Amino acid sequence: MKRVPWLSPELCVFPDIDEALDEPDGLLAAGGALTPEWLVCAYQNGVFPWYDKEQPILWWSPDPRCVITPREFVPSRSLAKRLRKHDYEVHIDRDFPAVIHNCSERSGHEGTWITRDMIDAYIRLYEEGFAHSFECYIDGNLAGGLYGVSIGNLFFGESMFHRKTDASKITFAHLMAVMGRYNSAMVDCQISNPHLESLGAREIPRSEFRRRLATGLSAERIDWLQLAGKVNLTT
Repeated sequence: MKRVPWLSPELCVFPDIDEALDEPDGLLAAGGALTPEWLVCAYQNGVFPWYDKEQPILWWSPDPRCVITPREFVPSRSLAKRLRKHDYEVHIDRDFPAVIHNCSERSGHEGTWITRDMIDAYIRLYEEGFAHSFECYIDGNLAGGLYGVSIGNLFFGESMFHRKTDASKITFAHLMAVMGRYNSAMVDCQISNPHLESLGAREIPRSEFRRRLATGLSAERIDWLQLAGKVNLTT
């Protein structure tokens, strides 16, 4: 039986993602740390952390990989109709802590992996300029949002939430608009589920994921400071 390597927190080095387990799919390593250096290194290598409260830090790189190509994104008819109403405001990086806290409070198992340590780690990553949030406000209140990590012209999606119907989908459409304008090779969605599939995500083999990762990492970095604030990029 293949054993998962334990990573020392002193040295940020990951095994090649081809060494990830088939069962459970994509488990690559354990240990390490959740510092900005470790997280940036992980995403650059096609790896992300995902673990429950009582577990050590676990690092994953599943095959196939769930991604969405921004230029191919077409909102459903119902979402397109909602976007045209403009009864909302979308902001970028206005309140990253609120978004990640709301994501962590989602019911069932969906948000339980966003532990206190994960929240603190991604807020530090946000402060370093690598993590970003999209927020949807309706009647002046935060109604939904998403957050993830951006390196090069890629976006690695982590989680989303909604308090009102369509709010998370509205932020997702704006994310697609931003990434499409920057000609991004992909938004990484990590692991497929019916909700992501309904938004146009699909699975690709690891070889294709590697190619897109390399292309995006070598591209000019997105200027998120310029984007921060109120946006309406879907029309």
